[in-house]
Amino acid sequence: MRVRLKGDAICTLFLLVALCSLLYSQLEHLVPVGNKEPTQKKPSVTPKILSDPRAPWRPMPAEATVPRPQVTPIIRRTEVANNRVQTTSPPPLTDSAFNFKHYLLNKDNRNFNLLINQPKKCRKTPGGPFLLIAIKSVVEDFDRREIVRKTWGREGLVNGEQIQRVFLLGTPKNRTVLATWETLIHQESQTYRDILLWDFMDTFFNLTLKEIHFLNWAAEFCHNVKFIFKGDADVFVNVENIVDFLERHDPTEDLFVGDIIYNARPIRVRKSKYYIPETMYGLSIYPAYAGGGGFLLSSRTMRKLSRACREVELFPIDDVFLGMCLQRINLKPILHEGFKTFGIVKPSAAPHLQTFDPCFYKDLMVVHSLKVAEIWLMWNLLHSPRLSCTQKKQVKKPFQWKKKAQITTQASPLR
Repeated sequence: MRVRLKGDAICTLFLLVALCSLLYSQLEHLVPVGNKEPTQKKPSVTPKILSDPRAPWRPMPAEATVPRPQVTPIIRRTEVANNRVQTTSPPPLTDSAFNFKHYLLNKDNRNFNLLINQPKKCRKTPGGPFLLIAIKSVVEDFDRREIVRKTWGREGLVNGEQIQRVFLLGTPKNRTVLATWETLIHQESQTYRDILLWDFMDTFFNLTLKEIHFLNWAAEFCHNVKFIFKGDADVFVNVENIVDFLERHDPTEDLFVGDIIYNARPIRVRKSKYYIPETMYGLSIYPAYAGGGGFLLSSRTMRKLSRACREVELFPIDDVFLGMCLQRINLKPILHEGFKTFGIVKPSAAPHLQTFDPCFYKDLMVVHSLKVAEIWLMWNLLHSPRLSCTQKKQVKKPFQWKKKAQITTQASPLR
């Protein structure tokens, strides 16, 4: 009986081992099948970070000469393959995507060809124009250029002074978005004769290149201009006020006026658009610089800055770079309250105040961050013959509390 039970136990144990072996062999066949699916799904996740390594950032000046495929050798082959397939837009990066090492290696490349020139722009007027308006733009923003041409950026006489205009452009970052951009921009140039186009890539960190190339152009082709206003295409400019202000100044003397920012500190947060590491700028404070919405300079200052730009190392933030050039020529910029490069701020005591009012704008020079329709509307409102900003009631005496009011207010809590 013991022998029979012992034999049954051995048989049961043998069957269990066989069953386990069979299950194990089945699992070996199932595991690769289960692993194949996740590895094929990975491309839909990984390229969201690598499909455009600088997606939320604007590329650096080096990209103007170094094509993007040259960056791929530092990425694994599988990631490069995934990069080509992925078409969805990348999510916001959690870290800075600006390649500062690559920028530093290529930052000395500062000479790019002028593809479209306007060499006769400042020769139309004997003695040169009084004011040259230079507006930073991008190829795609035709509507913004057109509204500037039809409103505050009109060429001709303003208060008896001659005004000329140019737009400053680089080649578009994504040339596939507008396949016919070259034909369109050349046609626009032939129609208006106000386009300056250079062959560097038009990106945020290449605005410094736009700065130095414009100053070099102005020193060569527009040296007879009296004054220059340089600004963005999304600003409203009261040119009449600017001309009135400049008529009281001598163009042969130094002048640099705008919304001057003092004691600004470099941003060390890697997620920020303006992040600058200490290895690139070790000081704790930037030199004084003008907000990029718009500023004025004299012909003399323009020539000095064009020379200083060749001596100062390129810096990826164009406003700060120009402040470094001002520091180089030992010129202190002048703060003017009429330059609102951060827009018109509502007073805290009147949060419901409507600041988009021509009566606010009529005494200002530059207001930043306006939409196309707002620029057109404000220009027409300011030039309307029905505009009246006089107060209906004038206060003859300063406000004072009445004695009765003081007594009642003091007595009311006692009731």
